[in-house]
Amino acid sequence: MDDMLKFDTVAEYNAFNNQETLNPLVSVVDLSKAAPRASRRLCYGFYTVFLKQIRCGDLRYGLKNYDYQEGTLIFLAPGQAIGENNPELFYQPQGLALVFHPDLILGTSLGRHMSDYSFFSYDVHEALHISEQERQIVLDCFSKISFELKHGYDKHTKKLIASNIELFLDYCIRFYDRQFLTRDIVHRGIIERFESLLNEYFQSGKAQDMGLPNVAYCAEKLGLSANYFGDLIKKETEKTALEFIQLKIMDLAKNKIFDPNKTINEIAFELGFKYPQHFSRLFKQRVGYTPNEYRTLN
Repeated sequence: MDDMLKFDTVAEYNAFNNQETLNPLVSVVDLSKAAPRASRRLCYGFYTVFLKQIRCGDLRYGLKNYDYQEGTLIFLAPGQAIGENNPELFYQPQGLALVFHPDLILGTSLGRHMSDYSFFSYDVHEALHISEQERQIVLDCFSKISFELKHGYDKHTKKLIASNIELFLDYCIRFYDRQFLTRDIVHRGIIERFESLLNEYFQSGKAQDMGLPNVAYCAEKLGLSANYFGDLIKKETEKTALEFIQLKIMDLAKNKIFDPNKTINEIAFELGFKYPQHFSRLFKQRVGYTPNEYRTLN
């Protein structure tokens, strides 16, 4: 068995799921029409959104039980893979999938703002869990897209389909904002772990060996995707993850500057800066004074 089953076109994915292709660039796929299949690792050459129905009462979100159990939305960008190869595991696919090729949104408002939907780069365990009311909104958006596909192609079709996909994704931004809020206790635990991670990084001397910690490094250590981690930190602190890291560095720098036995260059290297001038530039930007000016003032 090949390591991964790849779908380059929407038509290929429709055929795989016993679905008629009404438009070569977009489809709303009823997965229940697909034949039972062995578990495979799958990769898609287009944007893919799965609406999965959750029936069990012990849905796990990361390492915690989750209280919204009416459905789950999973977002995949082109080139992302999902699933695992287990030829002994057969299952009947369920739910719906919205798939659309990047060519569909060229020249549209959605195409210009696609980067706003950072959840397409989240990991699967960072999926969006929705309430029954939210699920009905999702189904309504899917229904409008399906209507346009069945209506037949005219000069309005592309714009209306792209607009309805954009509307659906804008709702998902709202739903994720709600999820960040309802998971506030868990997320505060991540903030605390983030601070502990940074403290350990600098106290252990890793900065001198590895350089400045970046967002990707911190996200990986916390078991999150970089985009989800960045969005979480922004929602919780109103600062970007990079700003959070830089503020921590500045707090450490201020304390070190009080030590008259250390030069500014030595402090810069201890904090992980490859070039002292980069440290001085960031310090001036964040504190309002150069390191030497700050030392003199204090």
